[in-house]
Amino acid sequence: LEFRRVLFRSMAFETPKISYSGAIREVQLGSGDNAVMLGGETSYPFHTFEGEMPHAPKIAMEVYDAPPEDWAPAALEPFADVVGDPAAWAAKCVNEFGAEIVCLQLASIDPNGEDRPAAAAVEVVKNVAAAVDVPLIVMGCANDDKDAEVLRQVAEACEGRPLVLGPVTE
Repeated sequence: LEFRRVLFRSMAFETPKISYSGAIREVQLGSGDNAVMLGGETSYPFHTFEGEMPHAPKIAMEVYDAPPEDWAPAALEPFADVVGDPAAWAAKCVNEFGAEIVCLQLASIDPNGEDRPAAAAVEVVKNVAAAVDVPLIVMGCANDDKDAEVLRQVAEACEGRPLVLGPVTE
């Protein structure tokens, strides 16, 4: 037993390293004081012993354009007072919870759900964009035809306001 203790103490642990030849491209979301820099990593996530991670992780929070029906009550409780107003919900995420990015989910435009028109989605996006001064990601419903219609109109209506739109397919 004593021999094992001595042997164990004399063995140095060496962290295995994986060489990664690529790099994640840096991207700036937003502008001004609340701009957020993402990317720049030259290693796997949080493997700073293998490469660089020039920007700390950022906090992004999701906001839905209609109250989510499938959320657990405990998850919905912090937003119970604003869940019916996406702009107020986004503002609460930034002001109370410190969100550095807001991701607006346009779930209500889904043709298999509420199938709200593009004009309604555009108004929601404009209201949310006016309510927050952090970068805004606008996500469609993953229906290619509906997203092409809605996200095109969102981009036109919010010209000059930096938005990240997705999912966008050719």
